[in-house]
Amino acid sequence: MWYVYMIECQDGSLYTGVTTNMARRFQEHCSGRRGARYLRGRRLLGVVYLEKGHDRGSALRRERMLKRLEKKVKVALKQSVIEIM
Repeated sequence: MWYVYMIECQDGSLYTGVTTNMARRFQEHCSGRRGARYLRGRRLLGVVYLEKGHDRGSALRRERMLKRLEKKVKVALKQSVIEIM
């Protein structure tokens, strides 16, 4: 099973990615060794959006779609998910 996720940084930016193991991937981002170059030097606040149940192809398509959204739409998406939880 593949996950699509968004991580919020202290500077207010949102990073979107895919993984098969969210806990491991978040640790990789935090450590900076195997994490995304974009996140190096940024303080990570946490995972603010998570979709599960994808196969690899659908996860990559969803990631691409989320990355193309305007920031205000991503923030609204993030907030709607938090309110539901």
